[in-house]
Amino acid sequence: MDTLTLRLRLQAAFGSPLLGDMLFGQLCWGLRNRYGDAQLQALLDGYTHGRPFAVVADAMPMGWLPRPALPLSLFPKLAEVDRKQVKKRHWLPVTALGQPLPEWLALCRSDAEVLADADAPTGPGARARARPTALSTLHPQPHNSINRLTGTTGRSDFAPYTLMQRWYAQGADLCVRLVYDAERISAETLTELVEDIGTIGFGRDASIGLGKFAVAPLAEPWPGHGQTEADANACLTLAPCAPQGLGLDAERSFYEVFTRFGRHGDQAVHQGNPFKAPVLLARTGALLTPPAVPADPFIGQGLGGQGQLSKVIPETVQQGYAPCVAVHLPEEVAA
Repeated sequence: MDTLTLRLRLQAAFGSPLLGDMLFGQLCWGLRNRYGDAQLQALLDGYTHGRPFAVVADAMPMGWLPRPALPLSLFPKLAEVDRKQVKKRHWLPVTALGQPLPEWLALCRSDAEVLADADAPTGPGARARARPTALSTLHPQPHNSINRLTGTTGRSDFAPYTLMQRWYAQGADLCVRLVYDAERISAETLTELVEDIGTIGFGRDASIGLGKFAVAPLAEPWPGHGQTEADANACLTLAPCAPQGLGLDAERSFYEVFTRFGRHGDQAVHQGNPFKAPVLLARTGALLTPPAVPADPFIGQGLGGQGQLSKVIPETVQQGYAPCVAVHLPEEVAA
């Protein structure tokens, strides 16, 4: 399996977070629309049996990784640092992978610090502008139901409602990392598909202009390559994944779970029932200890197929794989 890193230049607000499993779903729709259903089905052959054609990570700041989901009690206590401030340190610099894992918390940074390390604004008034303190913020956007026959809100059903939009800090370019099978799909094709997502829009309310971004390739080596591989015994995940049934060492695996209530996108929203069966996933940043570190930089499993996730489209699958970084978890660390 080869790796690819793409830079995303955000151009609009987002209705959905840029998570790897959601990006993979829209990638599949883009592949179907561009190359046809037969090509998509060929690439999905073996997907639920450990043979993904591509695995997509969350979009995250360039040069940073998610802080592993270790309890703070397993890290050395940081002197003169408020506990609330410690909990805001969500991002681990890629350069920290060469350091012992117990030192990582001291090297992690908050959203504000990550943004401060990015390119500073220049030009007149740049110094006067307040620096953002959050990578993204949520803002309410009013909506109202429209009668499509009359083009008005109607006489009796004036029912305004609010949906939240996610706005990223100005200049906060992100990167998305992919693992792919070069014998089945090329880096150029994957780049085109991600460009299609950015042009059409990603996630909720893409039809009204949300989720737009531009794409540029990044010549970035896979995080930690050559630094931790020799003594690696665990995996840090870069997207939500399904760790069930992988034979993980339960006492040396750390993750937070959530339920993905998935929905069909693209043309499938018009086929009767857009809802998929819910699946239980581990959040990004899981630290998993498998019987052996995988040879390729991904871990997890493909979910679905044979009507398990959708009765409308029985062949529907869910990305339960996640790109991962091989790390060394000290033997004395255990739940």
